[in-house]
Parts: sequence; structure tokens; C-alpha cells
Amino acid sequence: MKLQSENITLRVLEPEDIDYLYQWENDAENWKVSNTQAPFSRFVLEQYIVTAHQDIYSVKQLRLMICDKQNKPVGCIDLFDFEPSHLRAGIGVLIADKTERRKGYASEALELLIDYSHQTLNLHQLYCNITIDNEASVLLFQKHGFQITGIKKQWIREGGKFIDELLLQRIR
Repeated sequence: MKLQSENITLRVLEPEDIDYLYQWENDAENWKVSNTQAPFSRFVLEQYIVTAHQDIYSVKQLRLMICDKQNKPVGCIDLFDFEPSHLRAGIGVLIADKTERRKGYASEALELLIDYSHQTLNLHQLYCNITIDNEASVLLFQKHGFQITGIKKQWIREGGKFIDELLLQRIR
């Protein structure tokens, strides 16, 4: 199965991706969606890239770079909390450069990873967690068959206030 569509390719992490990961993972604006609260060192991210080739059945996660037609990374998409015995995984997507958003990259990446999850991993269920104020992401996932199945009240603290987080699921 080729993880490629008209405008993007999904590929595994490569050592030359370190500068992108270092920038994206240390951008405090992304921390809300990634449940991060502290920056990552370049060393830690380099070690992550070294081990990123490991089998999803061993490490329970898979991160793929989203690359445009010129093979430039514009973001990443992840499967996490992979549970092969229950045939489910979490899914998350980030288009890191704001100028690259709203070009359909996230939608194409999501479609490719959903197909991979069903056809290759035989997953029964995918889920994601999105704060209620992230309307673009909620609409993106709903467009791909995810349904809101729960609300975690006051789940995320941001700037002295609490925000609800939605649980969305796509059941095969």
C-alpha cells in the first residue's frame, strides 16, 4: 500500500527531519493539541527519530511526515495508544506551518491513514480528542466519518480557564 495521494505523501521519519520536529515540538502553540507542557531537547528528538522505525506492535505508535508535492514536510500524522487486541488507536494530525493550513493536506493525510488503519492494521476503531474550541479540527474529523461520542468537561486548562474536550470515534 502506497501512502500517497494527489497532493501529499506520508513517509516515515528521517534523520534530516530533526529541524522540523525540533521547531514543531517546541512551538508552545502546538502544546495544547499534543498534551505537551515542556520543550523537548534536540537530543531527545534525535533519539526519537532513531527509534521511530520500530514496529507499531512494539512501540504502540506510528508517526508519519506529511510532505507536499515538492517533498517538503508540512506536518505530521500519528497513530497512538495502539491496542492490537482491541483493534483501536488514537489518531492526531498537525499541519505545523500556518501558511500551509486549509490546503487539504490534513484531510488527505487523514484519509490515507484511515485506509492504512483499516486495510493494513485491520483496526475496528479510531478515535481522537479535540478541544471544543478547535472547530476546524472537529469539522475535519467529522468529514471523515468521526462522530462526537463524549465530552470531557473542563478537561484542558489554558490561560487560567478550563476548556471541554470532545471525544470523537470512527467505528468501522
